Amino acid sequence: MSVHHFSAPATGVARAALLALAASISGCGGTSAPESLDELARLSLAQIDGELAIPGLRESVEVLRDETGIPHIYAQNDDDLFFAQGYVMAQDRLWQMEMWRRWHEGRLAEIFGPEALDYDRRTRLMMFRGPWDASEWTSYHPEAERIFTAYANGVNAYIEQNRDNLPVEFRLTGIVPDPWTARTVVLRWAALAVPSVRGHAISEMQLAMNVARLGVEEANRRAAPDPWDDLEVPEGLDVSIITQDIINAMRAGDSDPFVAGRLPDLEVVEEYRSLMPAVRTAQVSSREVPTEGSNNWVMSGARSPTGVPILANDPHRRIEMPALRYFVHLVAPGWNVTGGGEPPFVGVDAGNNERMAWGFTFAGTDMVDVFVEEMHPQDPNLVRWQDGWERLTVIEEQIQVKGEAPHTVELKFSRHGPVFYEDLENRRAYAVQSVVQYPGTAAYKGSFKLAQAGGCEDFFDRAMYWKVPTHSLICGDVSGNIALQVTGLTPDRDGWNGRLPVPGTGQYEWRGFRSDLPREFNPSRGYIATANNNVHPPGYEGRPVFYHSTRGVETSRITRLHQVLGSGEQLSVDDHMQIQLDAYSLRAARDIASFQGWTSEDADVEWARAAVAGWDAKFTKESSAAAVYVRWAALVDDGARNNSLSASQRQAVVEQGLEDTLERLARDFGTDRTGWRYGRIHDSELRHIMASAFDLPTVERPGGSGTVNATGANFRRIIDLADLDRSVASNSPGQSAQPGSPYYDNLVENLGNGEYFPLVFTREAVEELAVHRLTLNPAGS
Repeated sequence: MSVHHFSAPATGVARAALLALAASISGCGGTSAPESLDELARLSLAQIDGELAIPGLRESVEVLRDETGIPHIYAQNDDDLFFAQGYVMAQDRLWQMEMWRRWHEGRLAEIFGPEALDYDRRTRLMMFRGPWDASEWTSYHPEAERIFTAYANGVNAYIEQNRDNLPVEFRLTGIVPDPWTARTVVLRWAALAVPSVRGHAISEMQLAMNVARLGVEEANRRAAPDPWDDLEVPEGLDVSIITQDIINAMRAGDSDPFVAGRLPDLEVVEEYRSLMPAVRTAQVSSREVPTEGSNNWVMSGARSPTGVPILANDPHRRIEMPALRYFVHLVAPGWNVTGGGEPPFVGVDAGNNERMAWGFTFAGTDMVDVFVEEMHPQDPNLVRWQDGWERLTVIEEQIQVKGEAPHTVELKFSRHGPVFYEDLENRRAYAVQSVVQYPGTAAYKGSFKLAQAGGCEDFFDRAMYWKVPTHSLICGDVSGNIALQVTGLTPDRDGWNGRLPVPGTGQYEWRGFRSDLPREFNPSRGYIATANNNVHPPGYEGRPVFYHSTRGVETSRITRLHQVLGSGEQLSVDDHMQIQLDAYSLRAARDIASFQGWTSEDADVEWARAAVAGWDAKFTKESSAAAVYVRWAALVDDGARNNSLSASQRQAVVEQGLEDTLERLARDFGTDRTGWRYGRIHDSELRHIMASAFDLPTVERPGGSGTVNATGANFRRIIDLADLDRSVASNSPGQSAQPGSPYYDNLVENLGNGEYFPLVFTREAVEELAVHRLTLNPAGS
């Protein structure tokens, strides 16, 4: 594996420049009209040095930002700690938080118009509607309601103090954020295709359609469940009436709205139209493929040079700007936790305290089921339940729509959950029962219990409060323990497994939730690793908690990790960095043999063949062989890998594929082969959600699909539990979402060059790297 550089702390001239820039930022202000977008952005920057008086604080709070832009927040009580976190997050990510909130409240149409109505309808249908009692709040933490209220108050304090100078996106559009509450903080993932759930509602319906089209045996063979399951059609389910129209209705409004082409552009207020006539609405390029894979592993002390575990985690998601996740360090009596998380940014989703660290990958537990309700012959609001009829709950809500009168939507609910489709011809209503309608299922909030864990021994009980998403959580602690706990609120199905829709008449019901999820503690192999694979431990005899697939599912990452981690060697932090950045493709290594042992009479094809034949199977940015192989692999089907082919037949398939590849590369990148770099194929655009003037340069990247360094890898942590100050991390393009901030784009090159930054923990180490110091004081003190 290639050596990658670790970015050392800024010193000398570089550090002086950062401090000078800090001073200039602290002095930003003025009342004259801005003459450019850049100037407007600079005028909108938050104050990150000096002192501020904040109504709502009880005692002073220190916020030290290090050279990376990570805030280390030191408070004297936990109310002030989370109040300050809310204030700081609003300083750096308020527009991102506003868009997240509007999406998850079903209020996008207010600012985007009728094109956003499908998203708002779906959110309103699927959102959690209570109970707002202890069953909700204490699932996250005994003091969660108070903590989340403090966080919301901190967000609101920043909004109120800066109402006349909110971040540039608010100034351009005139949008004013509403006050936050504790309920805002626990908004749910409201979708039929729940992120990270392989057995989600849409996949159930698609499998049912395949059963109708192909028969049970063939549909199941193509699905290739892992672990294997002999698919059975539930008694009373008529798969013949499940149509593509239902699938289309399920998909409407169920995807991420902030992808190019899905929402119209926002309008710029009159005051700033001379600076920017129009804005766009595309946080992510339409060509950016969502990547929800992840890697994590933890090595026992015997596999570490220090004798204490090292934990590594890189949960993958799409590459976007600003980055989905944000690093923070929270310190107060009873709290000392550092790590990162995603909107709404309260607490730490993946992190460590003084004694233990945790990380996650998506596990795939099936948390959603479709129930086919039999509709009354005359009354569509009555559905069969056992031997009688039961009335649906009907709610009417108004959705505010920009440029139009409010739209009234009718939302229906059976005892099982929201009704997403009504088939009046066949008298069937389709409802979904999802764990997000249950208390305690706000995403990642189980992390609050982990943040105060004493080690891996009490990790297991705490991890079971991590109800959404479904994750393979790993743990390492200073006592030398390592552990795995599969998490996610997992339905206990009575005699069925949830792979297909079921009749809603009472024969197929959830009977609570399972507690027998897979776990491991100090396995003899000396490490634990997961990469979205089947993590039922060897010898696991319980009912499967999920069904993965052996067909079309990428398993190269976990295979490669076992190759590297199973070597028995002791691995340092530097070694783990190289493993996270490993660009070796097992599939390519297997295919290279098809390019060897023959030559082509066509000189151009022979050049391409020889390049791949002598290649090391690593997806490096500069590699032309990698570019040729990836384009070739995309153009040929599995026929080139068919073992039944003769050598001459396989050669013909490969040769024709190379001819097509050369044409494609020349069309895309020109005829100069020195420009045929893999990085030009595997790059990431970093588009500002509104203004092209704030876009960052496209980054060419190594790695990609099938490698440990996958396309969605960005947020990385390597935690050395022997010395937490030796821990490192990465997250591009920067901590701040405010254009003009020194932390808007300071980490952008790390996305392509593999550099990490220090993830320090002790106060002494934080002081050494501190560049900005902000004191938040109670108003009137």
